[in-house]
Amino acid sequence: MKSFDSLKQIINSDIRQNLRSRWFWAYSILFGGFVAVMFTSGITESQIIGFVGLSRLMVTFMQISMAVLPIYVLISTVRSVVGDRENSVMEYILSLPISFSSYFWGKLIGRFFIIYTPVFIALLGSVLWALLTNIDVPWDLFFLYSALLASLVFFFLGLSMYISAKATSQDIAVSTAFIIWLFLVAFIDLILIGIMLRMRGDPNWIIGLGMFNPLQVFRTGSLILFDPQLTVMGTASYYILDTVNRGVFIAFSILYPIGLGFLFAFFGNRYFNRNDVV
Repeated sequence: MKSFDSLKQIINSDIRQNLRSRWFWAYSILFGGFVAVMFTSGITESQIIGFVGLSRLMVTFMQISMAVLPIYVLISTVRSVVGDRENSVMEYILSLPISFSSYFWGKLIGRFFIIYTPVFIALLGSVLWALLTNIDVPWDLFFLYSALLASLVFFFLGLSMYISAKATSQDIAVSTAFIIWLFLVAFIDLILIGIMLRMRGDPNWIIGLGMFNPLQVFRTGSLILFDPQLTVMGTASYYILDTVNRGVFIAFSILYPIGLGFLFAFFGNRYFNRNDVV
């Protein structure tokens, strides 16, 4: 019971701290403003691969989220643990009856709510507006896109907390996060195709290796929801769809980033508990 109370205390403290940040409100306005601009610009009246209305907006929303969310989560979260250590905040917090694990997981959970909530509200706001203006709502896409976004946020949160627990300074943490983000972005579609052409390797092996990249998995999962044949991915679609069916890949694209994020968080918490972090 004490551990739960201390966990809740850290979560509330982290949420209150982030609500006072101007970066959080700028980030929230970015997503809310994006949805508003998409409606006023008439994007729901355009068409892409047979999708029109709210489905068209959701497709664009997912592409923007893939570009904005990872770098925002990394840069804002890798400072959390190492920043508290450098500013001597951690020494004060851990002098209270709060365990290391409660502090670590409380930070992660509080950060998840503060990052995911504005994205979900923006997506939900588009649905509410569609209902008011008599636009058909693809509820299956709404729930699946919401789950995909949650899995993407959780993966990068787990990775960020792991980096933050092991980094010796904020500068090293931010630099490491930026390099990892560049690496993940680099190994999306075009780079993989370039490697295949240059190395003349087995395409199936290279595409399979690319599926270890959570960003690639997220992108493919969001594409397969509105394009069941993955025509926009070209020949890579044959390997993916011949290996697994659409439903299995959608489940994989949600569960894999969550599992990987939890794994990073687990090892980050383990390091945090076993080493002198103050």
